[in-house]
Amino acid sequence: MKSVRSMILAAALTLTCASAALATPSTQVWIPSPDVKGFKEVNFGIDYYGRFSSKADAGPNYYDAGVTVGVSPFENLKLEIGVDYLTTSLQNDNAYDAHPIYFNAKMGTPEDAFGIKGMPAFAVGIYNMGTFDKPEFAVSTRQNIVYGLVGKTLPVIGRLSAGGYYGAKRALATGFNPDNNNVGMLASWDRSMTEISDKLWLAVDYMSGNNANGALSVGGSWAFSKNVSLLVGTVFFNPFYKPSGAGDLPGGKPAFTTQLDINF
Repeated sequence: MKSVRSMILAAALTLTCASAALATPSTQVWIPSPDVKGFKEVNFGIDYYGRFSSKADAGPNYYDAGVTVGVSPFENLKLEIGVDYLTTSLQNDNAYDAHPIYFNAKMGTPEDAFGIKGMPAFAVGIYNMGTFDKPEFAVSTRQNIVYGLVGKTLPVIGRLSAGGYYGAKRALATGFNPDNNNVGMLASWDRSMTEISDKLWLAVDYMSGNNANGALSVGGSWAFSKNVSLLVGTVFFNPFYKPSGAGDLPGGKPAFTTQLDINF
């Protein structure tokens, strides 16, 4: 199973200024997962998001490098913290590339924690904690998305998880949806495909909301070794988006993603 995907979603008032990217903790393909890193576990992730379209309204490509570390010594109450470096071009030619550092944190309990058989996993966290906020320029990387998740593994079916999030209204606003843009749902399915190989893991996840983070994603991961895996997937931004006026789709056109994870 893929343990960490590091991305950052810098959203602003127009697509060209800020389309997408997430600075996240342990994830599925796009959204956070109920998983939390164990004590002293370290994950280094290198992610790339490339657009299928080269049109002007497609949105930029993204490059991200992130580190996530488990810091809680308790088996039944885990805590991870992380930091990401995200850029679209490495040229610092926009306000977001000039402030590429983002932070995240997550606390949770695994399934069957505290000896309670059948207990689902629980996780709460925050991500997209940027370092730049200038209202006068309509630019903010401080999305500060707080979320909660519940996950349960079912026989044959795999793991299902669901929850919700709340973020900074102004940072998540778009030009044509200044309101009702900072609250939404999170949902996912994932499963290790042991019938094919113990190394193969598949996932589908969804994040709602009239902002640049909203997306439906599908992907699969292959573990080349115990410590190294590669996920390949596709992200469809805001497939059910309903703008209050004309305008570009928040998040931009669909993108393919490669996510290399190295665990220590």
